[in-house]
Amino acid sequence: MSETERLRVLVLTALFIALVTVATMLINVPTIATKGFINVGDTVVFLSALLMGPRVGLLAGGLGSALADLLLGYVHWAPWTLIIKGAEGLIAASLGYHVYRREKRIGPKVIVALAVAAIWMVLGYYIAGGIMTGFKPALASVPGNLLQGFGSALIAVPLLHAFRNLQL
Repeated sequence: MSETERLRVLVLTALFIALVTVATMLINVPTIATKGFINVGDTVVFLSALLMGPRVGLLAGGLGSALADLLLGYVHWAPWTLIIKGAEGLIAASLGYHVYRREKRIGPKVIVALAVAAIWMVLGYYIAGGIMTGFKPALASVPGNLLQGFGSALIAVPLLHAFRNLQL
């Protein structure tokens, strides 16, 4: 990879990290039961993963989301978010990036990639919440996280369709 190509990837990675942070912070609804919040940052995690691949999905998902937690005052969630959202981006990209890049469309395999990544996010936050507050109280986070994950996937699909010919 040339120096120019490395710089291009570095800049796009930083841009996606910033976009995840802003999307997470821009529209967020606090959830009293879990001391967390519902947001649309996952939409940008999915976009970064499917447009740029596993490394960028991992970094944008983990760093961008954890940075939003820190800036919004949810410091207690930031380490968990770094792992959960990083893995979410990695999962979405590992399962869907090559298919999306090859087919230039949102087919069943890409939908499955988004769904699996969203389910991982729900499970990850349930486990984290269970460790932090107990597994019974952590069940309160599941409906909101399901809404967040699958809602973000629904928003990502038309955006991915619009960006299908974008050369990143």
